[in-house]
Amino acid sequence: MILKPIPTHVVTGFLGVGKTSFIQYLLAHKPADETWAVLVNEFGEIGIDGELLKGGKGDVVIKEVAGGCLCCAAGVPTQVAVNQLIARAKPDRLFIEPTGLGHPKAIVETLSQGHFKQVLSMRASLCLVDPRKLSDPRYLESTLFSEQLRIADLILANKMDLASDDDVKRLEAYLTQQAIKAEVMVVQVSKLLLENDAALYQSLNQHYFERPTAWRVQMPAKQISGARSSISTGALQRPTLPFDEAPEAQALQFDELGIYRASNQHEDSYTLGWVFDCRYEFDFEALVAWVKRQDILRLKAVMITEEGIAAFNYVDGQLSVAELDDSLDSRLEMIAAGPLSQTEIETALLQLSKRLAI
Repeated sequence: MILKPIPTHVVTGFLGVGKTSFIQYLLAHKPADETWAVLVNEFGEIGIDGELLKGGKGDVVIKEVAGGCLCCAAGVPTQVAVNQLIARAKPDRLFIEPTGLGHPKAIVETLSQGHFKQVLSMRASLCLVDPRKLSDPRYLESTLFSEQLRIADLILANKMDLASDDDVKRLEAYLTQQAIKAEVMVVQVSKLLLENDAALYQSLNQHYFERPTAWRVQMPAKQISGARSSISTGALQRPTLPFDEAPEAQALQFDELGIYRASNQHEDSYTLGWVFDCRYEFDFEALVAWVKRQDILRLKAVMITEEGIAAFNYVDGQLSVAELDDSLDSRLEMIAAGPLSQTEIETALLQLSKRLAI
């Protein structure tokens, strides 16, 4: 039984801005006596971020929801996913990472209303931004970009190893123009994570973790009434089934080649994803060279190679690779601004691998 509302934070930001690395950093400094939970929503259909977050300290429960559905206006997928995670983890703190292509306003609306007030305490929302993007007109014209910033209580100007002071000034000018009053903190999450530097965590814990979010959503009375009619205001539960009966994601169905494929398309963004069973071993150097040749918005992967388990993160033409301890399979997902050829890409990936006998 939940005795007090769970402090809950929404961590948002565009594709490739470093949200997953930021959550990894937070998990690395989690108090030993607390249980934390993380709900990750990826735009694609292949869960990868959960694999990357497994390296956190103990007492961390990760749940992934693929397909970008957390940000749907109805809020039902959000309710179900939060119900399942709370029932499983009974966390002391909850972090929600929406897809970089989703509208976080819908999540904040859902979690700020009616029955959720008894279960969740909405604390400071955090938005990561790459200041270099302020020189790209597409970002300045994007309502999604401004919405992510608008719901934030703190804006983290990340990737300062690549950005300049002028980039930060452009960000501050944009925020002023948009009448966005959130505080801005300049950070380099990758360096803090690498050096195990707790300074950022200590600042967040002291000034933001206990601060209620200043962003409030007023839902029309009729809409609130409709939401309460489908969900009990007592024990937290999903619309049609108690949360402890909610089904978990189905096991992947591999074909005779040991491959699972998935795709997604929304507005002007397209994804293709693959899961290769544990018998596949990829040529590390050849895979790195292939990734660098791709003309896409984003690529994430966790791959079994002859040199070990490697995590790939490719965005804005820049590739970062990290070593992981283990993985049960190889997963790769690509996001592009136009349709992708599944056959052509899969053929290339198979040429970079061999399937070992068991």
